[in-house]
Amino acid sequence: MRAKRTLTEQARRAQIVAAAIEVIARDGVAQASFKEIAREAGLSSTGLISYHFAGKQELIEEVGREILTRFGEFVLTRTDGVEEPLAVLHGFVEANVAFLRTHRSHASTLVRIKSDLAPAELTRSDQAALAAVLEQGQRSGVLRDFDPQLVAVFILSIRDGLIRQLDLDPELDLDAAAQEFATLVDLTTRKA
Repeated sequence: MRAKRTLTEQARRAQIVAAAIEVIARDGVAQASFKEIAREAGLSSTGLISYHFAGKQELIEEVGREILTRFGEFVLTRTDGVEEPLAVLHGFVEANVAFLRTHRSHASTLVRIKSDLAPAELTRSDQAALAAVLEQGQRSGVLRDFDPQLVAVFILSIRDGLIRQLDLDPELDLDAAAQEFATLVDLTTRKA
């Protein structure tokens, strides 16, 4: 009986997180009240959210972790087994744009959380993963000498700007955006 209850509790938490992602993507972090999230999730009461999350901050942090986990898995499926640093970097860029195509709400929510609340955990994990790829490229001699942390910030800023633009213009040509994004990354990182 205990295992079944735990599974049900996990399913309910996942339902709440999924609803929070949609509400934040649509309305922003400030307007993502428990009432709106409960409505989106089809819950009869905000008390069900309070039962699973101590407060809005805890829910937002869980939303961020869920999105980063899903994004990380998404990128790994496209870069797993790839050794060459430039191929990993290109895989990262392509995965970002592909993620926008298939997980638009997730991407929008992550950017909104980062800009509205800027949880250090979300920002640092994003930057650290990309900086590690850049450092590997430098060690292999394929990428020019630069500060990997700063360039990771620049690349992620471009990615986040692309997500914001997609919110403003849902018809944005993602193929063209992917090409330009890859070109910018190449021009920024490659040796002359």
